[in-house]
Amino acid sequence: MPFGLGGQELLVILVIILVLFGGKKIPELMRGVGKGVGELQKGVEEGKRSMAEAMKHEEPAPVVTPAPTAVAATPVAPTDAPKSA
Repeated sequence: MPFGLGGQELLVILVIILVLFGGKKIPELMRGVGKGVGELQKGVEEGKRSMAEAMKHEEPAPVVTPAPTAVAATPVAPTDAPKSA
């Protein structure tokens, strides 16, 4: 179910809406909600298009690679193991 609501919860919400707004106002209310959702979707799509257009015209940032650094050799202590010939 949407938003994690079960069937009973949705039924209670619908009954509350019916009591608050009455049977004649509900179609008007839903029409307004539908128009609002449609406008929201149009706005989101327009935002996506404008962002894609801005990214298309944006120059890529220059890639800077760090200069190699010298690694100091770490002295190694001599071992007591016999050397093989």
